[in-house]
Amino acid sequence: MARRKPNLDELLKKLGYSFEKPELLDEALTHVSAPQAGGQSYQRLEFLGDRVLGLAIAELLFRTFPGAPEGELSRRLAELVRRESCAEIATAWDVGPYLKLGAGEAHAGERRNQTILADVCEAIIGAVFIDGGYEAARDLVERAFQELVEAPRRPLRDPKSALQEWAQGRGLPPPTYSVVEQIGPDHAPKFRVVVKVKGAENEFGSGTSKRIAEQAAARSLLMKEGVWTEEDHGAA
Repeated sequence: MARRKPNLDELLKKLGYSFEKPELLDEALTHVSAPQAGGQSYQRLEFLGDRVLGLAIAELLFRTFPGAPEGELSRRLAELVRRESCAEIATAWDVGPYLKLGAGEAHAGERRNQTILADVCEAIIGAVFIDGGYEAARDLVERAFQELVEAPRRPLRDPKSALQEWAQGRGLPPPTYSVVEQIGPDHAPKFRVVVKVKGAENEFGSGTSKRIAEQAAARSLLMKEGVWTEEDHGAA
């Protein structure tokens, strides 16, 4: 029995993007093993999408964590662009049924192959970049990766926990956090938070949520007290 062709509209809905040149999406979904590939596959778009993804994630991290040093931003970037993260995004988009594969690859279950899914994720980003420009590709990346930005799948060192442990080790009361300023519209607020620890100078942090601002404030105090260095800051 012939395999039922999936409805491409469902994928476009998940992507939140409509192509001016649908052939670009078709190329992004074509594995080199596909019988009609004719030497064409997603590989060139993957090459481009990898670079676009890195820039878009770097920009997103720069805006989301205004108090983070270069070391932490680099570690977060590496976490977000790794193969497993890209494969997770492709799985969320449910690209598997749309992949054009050779018969052998399809029977071998390659629609769930993490490497292929990661490659196709980057190829789709590259296709959107060619079709709609950087802003369209950046918006796609932000929609898809926002949850991973805010909640990494692998734990990074948590500044709030580290600060509480430091205070406890010195026999001090737990740190306290207070919002000192909130600006921006309700759908995109920005918070400024102060953290206080007995015997230490108050430190401040900013972010797009209270949690992020609190982490930034705790990070600043740890750095000020010399508990963390820039090399250690944000390490997993």
